[in-house]
Amino acid sequence: MRIIYIHQYYLTPGQGGAIRSYHLTQGMSAEGLTVEVITAHNGKNYGIRWDGKVKVHLLPVAYDNKFNTLQRLWSFYSFVRQAKSLINKEDLPDLFYITSTPLSTGEIGIWARKKWGIPFVFEVRDLWPEAPVQVKQIRNRLLKKWLYGMEYKIYRKASGIVALSPGIQYYVKKLVPEKSVEMVPNFSDTDFFSRKETEAHNRDFVSQPLTLIYAGAIGQVNGLYQYLELAAAAKKHRKNWRFQLMGRGNQLKALKRDAKAKALDRVDFLPYGDKAEVRERMKKADLAYISFLPLKVLELSSPNKFFDALAIGLPVVVNFKGWIWDLIEGNGIGFYHDSFNHELLIASLENLENSPELLNEMNLKARKLAKKSFGKRHMISRILKIVEGFGNPSGPTSPGLVS
Repeated sequence: MRIIYIHQYYLTPGQGGAIRSYHLTQGMSAEGLTVEVITAHNGKNYGIRWDGKVKVHLLPVAYDNKFNTLQRLWSFYSFVRQAKSLINKEDLPDLFYITSTPLSTGEIGIWARKKWGIPFVFEVRDLWPEAPVQVKQIRNRLLKKWLYGMEYKIYRKASGIVALSPGIQYYVKKLVPEKSVEMVPNFSDTDFFSRKETEAHNRDFVSQPLTLIYAGAIGQVNGLYQYLELAAAAKKHRKNWRFQLMGRGNQLKALKRDAKAKALDRVDFLPYGDKAEVRERMKKADLAYISFLPLKVLELSSPNKFFDALAIGLPVVVNFKGWIWDLIEGNGIGFYHDSFNHELLIASLENLENSPELLNEMNLKARKLAKKSFGKRHMISRILKIVEGFGNPSGPTSPGLVS
């Protein structure tokens, strides 16, 4: 089976960030499928790269998370236009696997299905445009109406849909009840994110203070001002705890200014790094912090940083509710940060600091959950089953035969 995998923000472990697509394409290729990726880069020219047996087409489409709404929409449109042009020149696949965000990538699937009758699976990573609407990044009434219309059309035309969380699955299924919507969340790479038993369990808070780490995007939706507020509250309690931030995004400068203004000398801004660097930093931390703005739509997300923390055996602190918090609470592997009452979390962290055996227990529970429920191999096998179920090995049909 031949698959064209479309992801505008496809990344490799060496680049850091969200690398779900890299692992999925590698898993497909390992099973004998022929996989080509169409993605974008900030270079000036079209390029080709090989990730093992996976051929990666690099379209010259600039993008920066500092872009305003119009610049982002132009980037999305440019990617769709160039991807269609490239597909017209390539051998046709049996299936398109298309992942968001942005939502606009789904337009490629609709176009290819209408033109050649080729099925496509659409993977919903975040609810778009619902998320940017709630964050108020999109305010224009006509634009919102058009985007919601695009969303419905993509879901309706997709042969199959993959949702990354139970909440996203419920939302999509409610919108298009006739469609197959499978829930396959992000996964834990327990082979890569691992550490020796001595690293995980011989913790001495006398020689090294309790350390929290946030490793991920530093954008508006992440609401990391709450992390700095927690650091400020800990300072008032004269705690020597360390608060680390590792990532990049359009809010990084503002957070640095805020930390300096509040004299938060125990907040460390670490350089952005690849997955190997994230792993090394996590090995030296005690808890992972995951942050979002207090919006319902963001509670439905499937943050890869959560699954990385589970894999390496880190307890997790979150400042949002939803299914991720349910997992944390139900398995006893972390704490909730109520941004209106920092004292509750500080008391929990004090208890953890005074009970190293409790930290060891939470380490083991987090790692166990990663292996049992979110192992990389299991999640890839689920995607492979979906792909093989919707593939079209007999070849594309004539245009117009598929509604």
